[in-house]
Amino acid sequence: MSTDWQTGLQLRSLITKGGELRISLPRIPTPAPGAEEVVVRIEASPLNPSDLGLLFGVADMSTAKVAGTPAEPAITATVPEKLLRAMTGRLDESMPVGNEGAGVVVAAGSSPAAQALIGKTVAVLGGAMYSQYRTLNIRQCMVLPEGTKPAEGASCFVNPLTALGMVETMRREGHTALVHTAAASNLGQMLNRICLKDGVNLVNIVRKPDQEALLRSLGAKYVCNSSAPSFMEDLTKALIETGATLAFDAIGGGKLAGQILSCMEAAAVAKMKEYSRYGSPTHKQVYIYGMLDRGPTELTRNFGMAWGLGGWLLTPFLQKIGPAETQKLRERVVAELRTTFASRYTKEISLREALDPATMAAYAKFGTGEKFLINPSRG
Repeated sequence: MSTDWQTGLQLRSLITKGGELRISLPRIPTPAPGAEEVVVRIEASPLNPSDLGLLFGVADMSTAKVAGTPAEPAITATVPEKLLRAMTGRLDESMPVGNEGAGVVVAAGSSPAAQALIGKTVAVLGGAMYSQYRTLNIRQCMVLPEGTKPAEGASCFVNPLTALGMVETMRREGHTALVHTAAASNLGQMLNRICLKDGVNLVNIVRKPDQEALLRSLGAKYVCNSSAPSFMEDLTKALIETGATLAFDAIGGGKLAGQILSCMEAAAVAKMKEYSRYGSPTHKQVYIYGMLDRGPTELTRNFGMAWGLGGWLLTPFLQKIGPAETQKLRERVVAELRTTFASRYTKEISLREALDPATMAAYAKFGTGEKFLINPSRG
């Protein structure tokens, strides 16, 4: 058996107590697999917003500078002093990055289940995926259908399970339709396909005309442009038609979450037969699951008393529904990998290219419709 896997490059992020971000690419040993473990040569791993949050922290990336050596390149940047306290839990700790990925099993432990995976293409979840090799428990691996390329399975977990989790949360909490922001993203397009397939009304919120056109071309019926003068009117009309009382907001900061609650209230009041000074009794809920805007969340309290604003994350949701229900969601992802859950990438880059300042500036923009894929085995 080849032992090329015993060491490999790994992208790591460190924030010092002195307020410096250092992103490096050291060569590290790959742990030998235990009986129930395998070594996966990672060939594709997406750059999700959650990954960029760990990679950059709260650093000011306009201050980024090239550092390190040709053998071990690095990027440094300044963390504003006023934001450093938010990073207390990770100061002076070098952290590997990358939530999910896909690749080929190149070594395995002694158990028959592990040995059976040698040569298989698998999707994997478990952190540190911006690595050339990862040692993982077989339970962290999902075998992909024969002929599936790693790039096709690289985003099998975070976006698909998040989108499915949103629909499942809707059902479990007694809502009948959804609102989603940043809706032209890969995740948004995936959610649109799920809702079309499952017969769920979805109100998509975007901020540009071309994003609206894209979603409509993909079959979306309800698309509202938050930058349009008629946005509040358009959103209220869509909410009246769909009855949506649950929203998932990727933006976080700014006025949008409050605007959604206001329009939900206006839609509910429009259906009321009697006036109430406490507003509509219909419960309206917005879950913030992203931080594309890191500013404060601004609320104008004009949406009655039956409302909620909270956070939503995939991992706690999966823990809540349990292993059996989670497995059902994962099986659906595999079955519809090339249709409902297909992901599209703007560009594929290597680990070294991920440290190029110009490339870094491109994938750090969080641009809707712009998604980068790291191939740690490239180059």
